Amino acid sequence: MKAFIITGPTSGIGYATALELAKHGVVILVGRNPDKLKKVQSTIETAGGKAIPVVCDIADMTSVSKASQQIISLGLPVAGLLNNAGIMPAKPSKTAQGWDNTFATNHLGPFAFTEQLAPQLPDGANILFVASAIEDPDRRPAKIMGMKGGRYISAQASARGEWMAGGAKMPGIDAYATSKQCILASALAFAREDRRLHYNAVEPGITRGTNLGGESTNAFVRFLFGHLMAAIPPFSNYSSTPARSAKVITRILMDDTGKTGIYFDEKGRPMDASQLVRDISFQDRVVAETRTLLSTLTYG
Repeated sequence: MKAFIITGPTSGIGYATALELAKHGVVILVGRNPDKLKKVQSTIETAGGKAIPVVCDIADMTSVSKASQQIISLGLPVAGLLNNAGIMPAKPSKTAQGWDNTFATNHLGPFAFTEQLAPQLPDGANILFVASAIEDPDRRPAKIMGMKGGRYISAQASARGEWMAGGAKMPGIDAYATSKQCILASALAFAREDRRLHYNAVEPGITRGTNLGGESTNAFVRFLFGHLMAAIPPFSNYSSTPARSAKVITRILMDDTGKTGIYFDEKGRPMDASQLVRDISFQDRVVAETRTLLSTLTYG
């Protein structure tokens, strides 16, 4: 039986996708809260599926390393890895390594997790990153809201919580957009570097019910993204739900045609990243700087 790894499976898109993937194989549930992981496991197994919980704080690189080794030791034939976990808090905070929590959760953790697991995955496995079109300063909904796209200076600056000047006024948006810009650029670079596996990204759309960042997110931002923007044109043109996103994601993860280096939209159609992310030299720079930053760690 195939196995699928999913980070952030206890709510929103991750939860819906975990239930959908469980129809097709064993689901390895990777998240911070053991009680919530057990509830998802119970739901899946009550429905006749199989799930394995793995406790991991994706923002803590030591935790990422331990979880990767735990998953490898299971010896399961992993057909797909979904890097879904993400946050958009209004107030900055630091990780165990002293890095910006948003950048670590949305970029550094998925990057390190993927690089540690990839060599052990079988040929042809699909690796999918949940991205965000907020990274694109020319994306129409983002422009209307006064968002300025990713504000990348360097991996080191981002880890310190520093963003290019002139960004959005809405709290937490620059950190979120930059982190998503970096993981999208990395996904496209991985696809060029490693032809043995298939690396893609997906923009899930303006999705109700994700509760990005939980209670730490600005209440207005939660309402804006969770309800208002999903219902009002032109934002509603990009709207989705966790259940619809789960079906799109599952199709991509189960695709056996060898698609790689594709950025999919909320309906599963190829879309363009920002002009900056499409620049191969930028992709390579983000990957090189991220690897340099992660190499400074000694994993416990």
